[in-house]
Amino acid sequence: MIDRKRSTALALASALAGTAVLLAAPAAHADVVDVAYDCKTPIGDKSAVSPIDIKAVREGDGYKLTMSFQKGVSSSPVELGKGAMSPSAVILADGAEKASVPVSGAANPEAVPANTPIKITDLSGTYTPGKSGKVTFTAGVLTIKALGTVTTCTPGNSPKPSLELDVSAAASGGSSQDTLPQTGPTDSALALGTLGATVLLTGAAGVLWLTRRGQRARS
Repeated sequence: MIDRKRSTALALASALAGTAVLLAAPAAHADVVDVAYDCKTPIGDKSAVSPIDIKAVREGDGYKLTMSFQKGVSSSPVELGKGAMSPSAVILADGAEKASVPVSGAANPEAVPANTPIKITDLSGTYTPGKSGKVTFTAGVLTIKALGTVTTCTPGNSPKPSLELDVSAAASGGSSQDTLPQTGPTDSALALGTLGATVLLTGAAGVLWLTRRGQRARS
C-alpha cells in the first residue's frame, strides 16, 4: 500500500514537472513561407520562388536564428567551383521591436553546374532582443557573392513572417556594491559628532590627570 502511494506521488510529481517545463518554454509559431525573390544579377534580372524556413534556439542572452532555403533562387551562366559562392541575408524582426538581423552561411560545398539553380546553404546569425514580447521574423534581402560579382535578391511578394516567437530581453542594472558611498549632511553630522566625542574624551582625560597631580602635591 505504501509503495503504491509512493508510485502515485512520483508519477504526479513527474507530470507536474513536465507541465512546468512546457509552460516555461517560449511560445513559438513557425511556417514555411514561399518567398518570391527578384534578383539583380550580372547577366540581367532573374526571379525565383523558394520556400523559406526560419528557426530560433535560445543561446545566452540572445537567440540563434537559422534561415533555410528549400530551393535555389539564382543560377550562373558558368560553373561555380567548390567554395566559389558565399551567401548572406537579412532577417527582419518586427513586433515588440524592429531590427535587422544579419545572417550568413558557408560557401557552396560542391561545384554548381552552369545554368543550374544555386542551392543556398543554411544562414545563421544571433538576435539579441532589447525588449520582451512577441517578435516576428521575416525573410529579407539575400546577397550572393561569386567570382567577383554580386547578386542581390529582394523579396517581391511581401512575404508573411516565417516565425513568431515570445522573446525575453536580458535583465539590466548594476549592483549596489558598484555605487560609491554618498556624502551629505548626515555624514557631516556623524563626522562632527565623532570629532566632538574625541575632544570631550581628551578633555576629560586632561582634567583627570590634573586632579591626580594636585592630589599628589598635597600629599
